[in-house]
Amino acid sequence: MIPWLDLDTPFPDVSLALTEADGAPGLLAAGGDLSPRRLLQAYRRGIFPWFSEGQPILWWSTDPRMALYTDRLKISASLGKTLRKAQKSQIEGGPLQVRFDSAFEQVMLGCAEPRRDSAGTWISDDILRGYTGLHRMGYAHSSELWRDGQLVGGAYGVCIGRMFFGESMFARETDASKIALAYLVHFLKMNDVSMIDCQQETSHLASLGAVPIPRTEFLAHVRRAVEAEPITDWQPIDFLQTSR
Repeated sequence: MIPWLDLDTPFPDVSLALTEADGAPGLLAAGGDLSPRRLLQAYRRGIFPWFSEGQPILWWSTDPRMALYTDRLKISASLGKTLRKAQKSQIEGGPLQVRFDSAFEQVMLGCAEPRRDSAGTWISDDILRGYTGLHRMGYAHSSELWRDGQLVGGAYGVCIGRMFFGESMFARETDASKIALAYLVHFLKMNDVSMIDCQQETSHLASLGAVPIPRTEFLAHVRRAVEAEPITDWQPIDFLQTSR
């Protein structure tokens, strides 16, 4: 029911993705590879890889698409209190520090760790190689929370032009991933990135402010945003700063 991609096979049009009636809504194709070249082709078209161990590479374009507008991140009262402590520590050189891109592969490995609500991980060795390749090319980035020199949480994704495609987060202590995400969202907002792709709808993403939008609306935004000038200075921004 879906096309098989050889190494040089282009992606089919996303309108051909399976629907709810087919039992795998959003599934577009299988096969191909996870090279940086192929991954960039996918993201520019609003396509992302997602598959489990033992499966072939599966490519998706979901409709609706879950997206987080960077000016709509929901910060609870308790998280706001934690963020203020983290910001104070960041400014004063305390034990909590947020960094960008200082340990990209470690963040991916953290996201691949077993979780209580999941039996396994979809971050395979091939995924790791593909995205670390994107990181070396300047397209993939991580936001990291460190405590006393130890990585305790983070998030990573792909940025093309002024469009950020979120991939995964992890936390080794309470709210660590949310702090890393909040700093990342603030940084992106200050750099004219108005939308983060969250791929699939979950209650956790909804609690952070993400909303489902029609695929046509999402793709129209992606086409514009990926052609914008890329961000060149990836450094965390103080929450009190409102402009670059």
